[in-house]
Amino acid sequence: MRRSSSTSSPRDAIHVALEKEDDVDAFLAQARMLAGEVPPEGVTWSIGESRDLFAATASAPPASAPPALVPEAFVDLALLVGLHRDPERFPLLYSLLWRLQAAPALLSNEADAQVIRCRDLAKSVRRDLHKMKAFVRFRRVAAPDGGEAFVAWFEPEHHIVAAVAPFFVKRFANMRWSILTPRASAHWDGEALTLGAGATRRAAARDDELEQAWRVYYASIFNPARLKVKAMTAQMPKKYWRNLPEATLIDPLIREAQARAAAMVEAAPTEPSRYAAAATARPADTEGQEVAPLSELAREEAACTRCPLYRNATQVVPGEGPPGARIMLVGEQPGDVEDLSGRPFVGPAGRVLDKALEKVGIPRERCFVTNAVKHFKFEPRGKRRLHKKPDAGEIDACRWWLARERAILAPGLIVALGATAIRGVLGRSEPVTRLRGQLIDLDADTKFLATIHPSFLLRLQEEEDKRREWARFLSDLGVAAEWTRAGDGMRMDA
Repeated sequence: MRRSSSTSSPRDAIHVALEKEDDVDAFLAQARMLAGEVPPEGVTWSIGESRDLFAATASAPPASAPPALVPEAFVDLALLVGLHRDPERFPLLYSLLWRLQAAPALLSNEADAQVIRCRDLAKSVRRDLHKMKAFVRFRRVAAPDGGEAFVAWFEPEHHIVAAVAPFFVKRFANMRWSILTPRASAHWDGEALTLGAGATRRAAARDDELEQAWRVYYASIFNPARLKVKAMTAQMPKKYWRNLPEATLIDPLIREAQARAAAMVEAAPTEPSRYAAAATARPADTEGQEVAPLSELAREEAACTRCPLYRNATQVVPGEGPPGARIMLVGEQPGDVEDLSGRPFVGPAGRVLDKALEKVGIPRERCFVTNAVKHFKFEPRGKRRLHKKPDAGEIDACRWWLARERAILAPGLIVALGATAIRGVLGRSEPVTRLRGQLIDLDADTKFLATIHPSFLLRLQEEEDKRREWARFLSDLGVAAEWTRAGDGMRMDA
């Protein structure tokens, strides 16, 4: 691709005036026409009426300039960076696009200063988008027609109102609302979304009768035993507090947290309800009835006292699946839902696992699903039971049962979900990152594959992190699916 060999002087510079601060589409269109021929020093960018003193009065790419190559990854990056408040964002993006013409792999260079800068700007915008979705609070007002409408005030760091407005349209499609910010405003009348100029704080409603109910709810769900002030303020910076109705409660709740947590520790542990006990009770065994090996193993596990966890758990949670399963999925331990139901992976993490297995084409009903530890380990906190990670001794004590399950099943592939499962299968601790996604020989007849526990995905906050880690999880399970499709996992003995 040909470029001009001479350096343009400021008086010869092409001027591009974008109409709006967030006009990224217009930037991309102009940049595509220019980047094949005009170097960064030959283009000036402005917003609205602002203009470089020496720039040409109209934008016009050279007639000989071919359209530039604009990689999809650059477009994705520009759609975020272009919303940043940095006045140099468009020159920065254009300079990066110019360099991409000669170095198509530039975006993968983790050490390049411009790539680093663009990714930092994109991360800041992404965080601002997330915070706006999380911290906008609507207040009810009277509409001019006598009906009901809602108004919110928010102060984003960047030019994100137009980008985030469709999220609120989808979420609050049945109510009329306005979101006012200093730079721009969004309005939804139930049928059409319109964008307007910025506003002042005085234009927004200050309070409504629903906010007291919200404060009562917020106080009731506040858990002092899990309070981490630094983590809370990292996720909910104090600059957002002035617009949150619950903010008036935060300081008192923090001051009282230690005393409330101590009272919760002193309270009696939660007992399973009579309904849960009846629903999870196992039918009595029939005398003389022939019992299959896995069923017999489950009966033996129910009487296990190899570690202290049996004392507080509702019941043992044995593995579940067909006796001819060629894939064994090993998790960490039962959660609260599993402890009450007596079945593995039926809670929130189980639903994530089911969705992932369906995505990669592995039927769960053809897998044997179990845990490295068979009893629920928890800490009582008032009426709640908080999950607690098993220690090495508890994992090792339960390897007896895992080995028995493996001996009965003779699976061709064991998938360890998380670090606890890795220790349960291998008998030693190994980081998930070291083994993840690799098909390893355990012995002549059994393969081993490690990945994360699906509960890890439920703890992620940022949307980008969720998408990235979900894709990696599917990729790991895809290795198991390929092993199945290759023929190793298709045998299903009766």
